[in-house]
Amino acid sequence: MPSSGSNLQDARDKVQEAYRRDAMHLLPIEVKVNIEGDVAAALSALGASSSPMTKRRIWFAEDRNGVAEGRVRLLDCGVIVRFRIGGSRDDLTVKLRPCTGKQLAGRFSAPFEADPFTYKIEEDWSGNHQVLAASLVHGHPPGVLPDAVKPGADPAASIDAVQNQFLHVCAPAVQLDGLVALGPILSTKAEDVPLDDLEVDLEAWSVADLDFLEVSIRVKPKDEDDIEKFTARAERKQRKLEDTVRERGVALSEHPESKTRRILTALAGAGQS
Repeated sequence: MPSSGSNLQDARDKVQEAYRRDAMHLLPIEVKVNIEGDVAAALSALGASSSPMTKRRIWFAEDRNGVAEGRVRLLDCGVIVRFRIGGSRDDLTVKLRPCTGKQLAGRFSAPFEADPFTYKIEEDWSGNHQVLAASLVHGHPPGVLPDAVKPGADPAASIDAVQNQFLHVCAPAVQLDGLVALGPILSTKAEDVPLDDLEVDLEAWSVADLDFLEVSIRVKPKDEDDIEKFTARAERKQRKLEDTVRERGVALSEHPESKTRRILTALAGAGQS
């Protein structure tokens, strides 16, 4: 049984979360569950075979000196630099996760789309972990980004002026000098897969001896929502997602760390460069 102290802390955390979301208006929530082990069996159980699959290769840029020490300094600062190559369009994403509403200033205080850029601010829920994430995605034609992740290349050279401005405004202490690309991670993704009365995205990641499957949904605010209604609806959707996956005979991972951290830590520990 949880203690009264832990219940009080949970209540305080929810109040703080509500104030933060209120300050930034209601934000979409991405709800995720992670699965590890027999990913192929999980994909089959969750109906992935009925949907088209997109295959991509993913690299993450990290601090070269940190990687030499088995550390992931950018990730530790809440910064993710991700290259996705394959499918109809490649993209380079600069993401802050976790971040705070106060960090997101100027033009980056609200989402926008201005081709080839998409800027999103959303909640990221996984189990009991709830954080704010802001991501600026730059789409590229196929074939533009592979050179940036070759051995010896400087991944930072592909980060454009708008993404640099995003980091300068919202994470000014972070420096992108001396980066190295870690990967490739093989990604297989199916979108909008029917799962009972939900539509889910399924994305499997595989690298070295690590295999993960992420199942996710997005919960968007409605016009009539206030903080309490929206949070309650998102919590119901989260429980529904977890229960539905389990009902298909698929066990959820109870590992406290995200799949991104686990994979990058493993790649850095292996001394990839």
